[in-house]
Amino acid sequence: MTQIQGGCLCGAIRYTSAAQPLMTAVCHCKHCQRQSGTAFSVLVALPAGTLELQGEAPATYQDRGESGLAVMRHFCGKCGSPISSQVEAMPGMDWLKAGTLDDASWLQPQVAIWCDHAQPWVPLGETMAQFPKNPPPQA
Repeated sequence: MTQIQGGCLCGAIRYTSAAQPLMTAVCHCKHCQRQSGTAFSVLVALPAGTLELQGEAPATYQDRGESGLAVMRHFCGKCGSPISSQVEAMPGMDWLKAGTLDDASWLQPQVAIWCDHAQPWVPLGETMAQFPKNPPPQA
């Protein structure tokens, strides 16, 4: 895989990462639904600190997950595009929003998480592991 690169809708924030993804996931939690404005978010988990940002500094919204732990949601303050999140319940990973990738042709989600919050009209399929909430650490 080549270097990961992408950015927000207006181009004010760009990013790169040379890291290999730790996992790719489809998240059906209510917070991802609200942030994305649709039924789920597609995410690429990268080792924490390997996402290099250029341009404008992202705005941050401190959310709370169902666990009560912090979820730092980073987005473009100009166009509103969500860029990444850090989830205190899953340390060591930065969760990149896959819709911001310049080239997502390589992306193949491995797991579906928070499936107990999935919209009933979204088929979950049978080609990936499914978890009712967060996956166990070894997934």
